[in-house]
Amino acid sequence: MKIVKKTVLITLILIILNIIPILYVGLNDDVKISDVALVLGNKVNRDGSLSDRLKSRLDKSIELYKAEYYNKIIVSGGLGKEGHDEAVVMKDYLLKQGIASNDIIVDSKGTNTYLSSLNTDSIMTTNNWSSVLVISNFYHIRRSKLALSNRGIEHLYSAHADYYELRDIYSILREIPAWYFYLWK
Repeated sequence: MKIVKKTVLITLILIILNIIPILYVGLNDDVKISDVALVLGNKVNRDGSLSDRLKSRLDKSIELYKAEYYNKIIVSGGLGKEGHDEAVVMKDYLLKQGIASNDIIVDSKGTNTYLSSLNTDSIMTTNNWSSVLVISNFYHIRRSKLALSNRGIEHLYSAHADYYELRDIYSILREIPAWYFYLWK
């Protein structure tokens, strides 16, 4: 019984030690003037509307765009199981909010964080850009920055969406093994 208690205690300590940097990096925005913003995709509802999580990411990108932190936005996402191309739906939303079409770059092949980082690196290289500000929900920022850093992007900044829900607990716990996977990738 003592072994089980010790194992549970050690497991809880390790989880807490991993949650702390997820929260610290994710909730402490590092917003600086950048060549481009990267808004990572998320669920589009069956009816084609944005999930609240995705809308919050886009709203944060609009806020920072209007504050002139960058003048180009990459929207990255793929075809979701709901049947919608996240990146296209994201662009449509930005257009309706007054963002110029030529300031939006669509990455429809960013079906996960890793592919979004690869595609962003390629877009940045093509445009001779050296800095990016990644926008996602707080729990996703640390891993997103790691994925972009793994591509050699050095000038890397971040901002989290102003949206929180009970599901974030699951998302935080999911980030622990995902971060280690990206660390070793």
